[in-house]
Amino acid sequence: MTTFEWHIVKRLLKGFLLFVGALIVFFIVLHWVEYSDDFLDQVATIREVFTVFYPNYVPEIVRLISPLALFLACIYLTGTFAQELQLIALQTSGISLYQLLRPYVSVGLLVTVFMFGFNGWVVPKTNEVVVRYENEYLDQGQGTVQTSEMRYENEYLDQGQGTVQTSEIHRRNGLNSILSVGYYDVDRKRAHNVSLQKLDGDSRLASRIDAERMEWNDSLETWQMESVTRRTFVADSRQYKETVASLDTTLQVYPRDLARSKNDVAAMTIPVAGDYLDALRRSGVGELNRPLVAYYNKFAYPFANLILILIGAPIAAIRRRGGQAVRFAIGLSIAFVYLSVQKLAEPFGYSGALPALLTAWLPHITFAIVALLVLWWVRK
Repeated sequence: MTTFEWHIVKRLLKGFLLFVGALIVFFIVLHWVEYSDDFLDQVATIREVFTVFYPNYVPEIVRLISPLALFLACIYLTGTFAQELQLIALQTSGISLYQLLRPYVSVGLLVTVFMFGFNGWVVPKTNEVVVRYENEYLDQGQGTVQTSEMRYENEYLDQGQGTVQTSEIHRRNGLNSILSVGYYDVDRKRAHNVSLQKLDGDSRLASRIDAERMEWNDSLETWQMESVTRRTFVADSRQYKETVASLDTTLQVYPRDLARSKNDVAAMTIPVAGDYLDALRRSGVGELNRPLVAYYNKFAYPFANLILILIGAPIAAIRRRGGQAVRFAIGLSIAFVYLSVQKLAEPFGYSGALPALLTAWLPHITFAIVALLVLWWVRK
């Protein structure tokens, strides 16, 4: 890279960090204004909120706003060069706009790779703290678990159903065990039509326990199964069957886990989410559209950083009356449409109208084509 290209890289990264910091402050203030009464009503201390909750909430904010922050930094920097006539001077000297885009593409690729690792491994870990804290202070008495970014969806897309999944529930009970529940009564902590499947090292069904009911015992912190049938499978396709009236068992699944949000995968790291989905497939679970969309989004969403920078730099390079204000208005409109299309596509994936993989990637493919058209349209 030339000295000028390194200059662009440094200024673009500085602008990116500046916009990230500003948006983090904005989101934290907005969140505090909305939920401060809930925190105080549940006797959460101010110190705990700002030293435990919000520091762990910051990575989730960064995940959400990184494409917008990079896009705004790109618009601002390129617009400044255009207003100061630096771009025209460079183009007059024989340097094309495509050559000038090289440092922008380098930064876009760098941020995309970084955010892929950040979104896939760091954010789920910090979200565990956010989930526990919100469940304790913001959702007290509801028996539900939801991350902050799911609040809008739970309120407006699942209205009337709440965030609690009460039928056809499937949970991992350790690495090689799946618990399936036909219906769960949240108030009574009672599950109906229960099946506990254990797999061997080769992912084959080793044993299965079926029960008509399973109820939580608070004092012993165990599950009591009733009308139990236990089957053990051996290598030669034979099975041994045993029937008992009741069975007390300790599971890694607790009542709060059976009342979790439908969006479990969103709060898992990429490897854990992949294993979780594989286990559900092996157990014959249907209706995996929603978790599959969330899983594929972990791979697709970081590419918004690169795509938006490919759209923003050429548009901002054109001098316009109104200066930076017009550029920011155009930039925000494009970013809003891009992110809105992602959200609008998700319900089609949830319902099965579109394949989950296509649902996650379609908005990015569409706007990648838009970026190529913009690059072709803008003069070299």
